[in-house]
Amino acid sequence: MTNTAEAPKTNDASSALSRGKEKKHFQVIEKTYRNNVDSDYTEKIEALGKSYNYSSNSDYYWGDPELSTLHGTPLYEEASPSQKRALNHLYWIGQYHYTAASEINTILYNQVTSGVFANVGGYETLCKELDFETSQERYHINAFQKIGYKTKLALLGKESLGNPLYKKLNKPSGRSFLDRFNPQKQLKQIASLKASSSWESLQESTLRSLTKMMFRDKADYYSHYLEQKGTQTIPTTAGGLAGNMASPSVLKFLTLNWGSSPFLAAQYYSARMIANMYLKNREYRYYKHFKDLEKNGEFIPAPIAISYYHMLDESFHTTMSQTISQDVYKDFPKPTVYEKLLANVIIYVTQRGVLGGLPGGLPAVFRDDASFMPSYYRSLTSPLFGMSSQEALHWMEKCLCQEHEGFHVNLKYHQILLSDLRRFFDRLDYLWPINREMRIMAAGGSIERAIQRNVAAFKQFASSVA
Repeated sequence: MTNTAEAPKTNDASSALSRGKEKKHFQVIEKTYRNNVDSDYTEKIEALGKSYNYSSNSDYYWGDPELSTLHGTPLYEEASPSQKRALNHLYWIGQYHYTAASEINTILYNQVTSGVFANVGGYETLCKELDFETSQERYHINAFQKIGYKTKLALLGKESLGNPLYKKLNKPSGRSFLDRFNPQKQLKQIASLKASSSWESLQESTLRSLTKMMFRDKADYYSHYLEQKGTQTIPTTAGGLAGNMASPSVLKFLTLNWGSSPFLAAQYYSARMIANMYLKNREYRYYKHFKDLEKNGEFIPAPIAISYYHMLDESFHTTMSQTISQDVYKDFPKPTVYEKLLANVIIYVTQRGVLGGLPGGLPAVFRDDASFMPSYYRSLTSPLFGMSSQEALHWMEKCLCQEHEGFHVNLKYHQILLSDLRRFFDRLDYLWPINREMRIMAAGGSIERAIQRNVAAFKQFASSVA
């Protein structure tokens, strides 16, 4: 894969200052970039994605059986061997769908923050590494999407590919052709759209003005990536870690802030580190599975091989997240009261949105089961299980609203990640104790609390599909 990163522009005074300090983290950045460029893991992921077909991989587990949707639940105990393998496959594609969405976040924010570091000066290799990561993420995403599409089509049928979940949403509305295309109604819709567009423009203008005011003394550092966008809509993403962390309007505000301050540009990588460690928490199990199969000369399913090479690729990205968030930020002036406040709010909402729950149906995932009830329901009513709506709801209640082994398996993954994140964040001196000690995540690691929340959420879900 060719590195097409452009040489960033530099700020002479800051560049001279940075180059005058031969710190260890500059050596880490240089070594990481060199090793990443020299590796061929991305090419192997691309080749595996292009050649993938489900039938050649369908008879094998794609990792430990416990890394399966609904593993340890009463339903899993009743499932046939082929259904258990399918649940193992559905877990893989579900988690890599989330990973792909998070890597779309990375593509945007690598460019936003690289634009800040380029203006600081002295971080040319760092900027080249971030640009190179961005190119790698595009290949990762493409491979994950290809495998996800082909696998869902084979296991769940065409109805799983973006169609509405609830049958009532598929029913005809009863309105006539003329009613649906009433000119008066069309004009009202257009007027509403214009009003919405005007509101969005006003909102973005307010966000730009507020950010400019808060960083009026840091105008020279404003990301050249955002500068090139000019007055276009503020770039943002949906889904993945960022999508679960905040609303699109809040993410636009964060985009401007991460692109306006060297400290906040570096702080973004503490949030990215959560995504890196979240992924590693389960991907390491795939890595080990690959090594065991390889050692024993057994067949290695393509998804397992992709997980293996992806973890090797991501190891470079994780090193960069750690280096920037723990060391590079110290190169810059201490954060202002505003920067420190915003940095803490970001980690706080990330804990709440991504790490605040303990689902019983998805191991190594830490959001409430309420987020996944539609996908559970869709799987149970698909050809894979062939259940009626009533049967699916019966099994969902048994699996989500009472204690079982699945909760205990997930608690094991929860405690491992909690320990790792506490160790990482302990070095960030600007964080509040609630963030440094990951107290929100810790509170979410309660089976009793998880079941109580599931009972309430399930009642609401069941009434919505009745």
